[in-house]
Amino acid sequence: MCGIAGFIDNSGLIGTDRHAIAKRMIAKLHHRGPDSSGVWCDESCVVFLAHARLAIIDLSPAGHQPMISASGRLVLVFNGEIYNFKAIRKQLEQEGSAPKWHGTSDTEVLLAAFEAWGVERTLKSTVGMFALALWDKEGKTLYLARDRMGEKPLYYGCQKDLFLFASELKAIKTHPDFHPSVDRHALTLYLRHNYIPAPFSIYQDVKKLEPGCFLRVRCNALGNFRPTVTPYWSLKDVVYRGIQNPFPGTEKEAVDELQRLLAQAVMGQMVADVPLGAFLSGGYDSTTVVATMQAHSNRPVETFTIGFHEKAYNEADHAKTVASHLGTNHHELYLSPQDALQVIPDLPTIWDEPFSDSSQIPTYLVSKFARTKVTVSLSGDGGDELFFGYQRYFKGLQGWNLLKKFPLWVRKVVAFGLENVPGRFLEVGQHLLPNRHRFEHLADRLPKLAEVVRMDSAEAFYRCLISHAKFPEDWVKKGKEPETIFETPDKRPPFHDFASYMMYMDAVTYLPDDILVKVDRATMAVSLETRVPLLDHRLVEFAWSLPLSMKYRNGQGKWLLRQVLYRHVPQGIMDRPKMGFGVPIEHWLRGPLRDWAEELLDESRLKRDGFFKPEPIRRMWYEHKTGRRRWHYYLWDILMFQAWLEKEERNS
Repeated sequence: MCGIAGFIDNSGLIGTDRHAIAKRMIAKLHHRGPDSSGVWCDESCVVFLAHARLAIIDLSPAGHQPMISASGRLVLVFNGEIYNFKAIRKQLEQEGSAPKWHGTSDTEVLLAAFEAWGVERTLKSTVGMFALALWDKEGKTLYLARDRMGEKPLYYGCQKDLFLFASELKAIKTHPDFHPSVDRHALTLYLRHNYIPAPFSIYQDVKKLEPGCFLRVRCNALGNFRPTVTPYWSLKDVVYRGIQNPFPGTEKEAVDELQRLLAQAVMGQMVADVPLGAFLSGGYDSTTVVATMQAHSNRPVETFTIGFHEKAYNEADHAKTVASHLGTNHHELYLSPQDALQVIPDLPTIWDEPFSDSSQIPTYLVSKFARTKVTVSLSGDGGDELFFGYQRYFKGLQGWNLLKKFPLWVRKVVAFGLENVPGRFLEVGQHLLPNRHRFEHLADRLPKLAEVVRMDSAEAFYRCLISHAKFPEDWVKKGKEPETIFETPDKRPPFHDFASYMMYMDAVTYLPDDILVKVDRATMAVSLETRVPLLDHRLVEFAWSLPLSMKYRNGQGKWLLRQVLYRHVPQGIMDRPKMGFGVPIEHWLRGPLRDWAEELLDESRLKRDGFFKPEPIRRMWYEHKTGRRRWHYYLWDILMFQAWLEKEERNS
């Protein structure tokens, strides 16, 4: 994997050492590409492209970037992998469009395809994950592009006469003429989701390029930039086609086709000139990927998992059982709470903008562990969104099917009652019930239940279900929550079933902006490339052509995926309750992290920083540390922003 950065400077300033600026920008991404780096400049337009390389395919200097096309017209910096580059290379050769090859890298093939076919056709022909910048010297046009599902990140922004782009914000912030300002409206989105959804970023003048899109910006003498963004692939269109042309075969044919597509994706992603392995939690997704790898490998696959001594968070024993059955060369590392706590000070630097999915901690630690043995690791991400795997899907279906039986006015009355049950009454009622009928944390559960009960539609119900802060504007000073796809029905297909709606919304929001961000930053921080076979777009398109009955059956998700897995692993080994990949943040905030949290949530500090209204934050913190309520998810959102802000102030 690699890092890319660059800029167009139309300021006309004389004497500025822009080459040195570009070098400093790419130096900030050394962790993404520690093997080599390079900077290229078009002096006529003051365009700079920079690249930091993690060599995976063709380790020779022939794979060095920035790379110039055979005609000299195009220049490319590329982060990612094109898994079908050999097929593209062969097609170019058959068409007579191939240049004289200098190496065997996918970057060289991609660049030749851009020259022969143009930008959009080339992007549509690829199978891969990527973020790239392509400069057309004759057309004086810069193109940015991102892969279909959003595996690789790409930020861009404009300020006055400057257009910038980079894999991570830290490179953009390095430019001396970029002056960052926190976007309070984006901050409200962060508090709702625990991540900032594309196209927003934490800065007012910086956006994320959305998955499946390319951007075009011309360098002109007027000094202003008008970027245009064009989709070359759309999950919305994929869903439309799946509804109109559903899979016509039998269940057995569907299992066979999924197995074929998985094998195709996994084998394509096992190509590397460096050591390769896989993450193995023992869940259905990662086990299916590893089983497929092992079935097509002539030696044991290197697999990695981490374990916790707390049983509620530990999956290592099960992963070890699975690895033993598959015959992988398994590596496990047990972590103490102190190991995880030591990572927390580095989180703002690694993620570069506020991000508060606490599973970022074990993800980083397992990545660091895997990097001691391999340079590339495959993961099982994406299976939940494609095959109806999350527990919240089951709860969402059951909950909404029950709620919609009652008129809205009745539900509002019930919600009012739930919100106003006296705390003392709850305590007495709990003690009167037999142990088997008692519910833990009723003081938390009833207000949350009230929130979802009063929702007037399935869409509003699910948005409430997955939200952290339900009214983030009440917490952020001068913050107004922007519209997202949740409030704009025209941006999504007209679903006939709630289950597909939930999967789709996660696939275009939670998956690219939380899961894939988490994995990319964690792995790239230790110079480890991660590949995600389940997000091969051909497999994604197949999954969306399937009826729900092939995903959700008898109260369980991933029916079709499990049928493929059972061809490799006995059902008795796999069938067990699903566990999350988390850490005990709730207890840490009352224990070893209490002083750290107290300092970041200090009332005078909140007032001085000026982003949050102190009253609701301090109330949550008091209730949590005294054990009256569990606000750990909400507080972790605030704390990760405060820690990020502290880092920003320290580095400014």
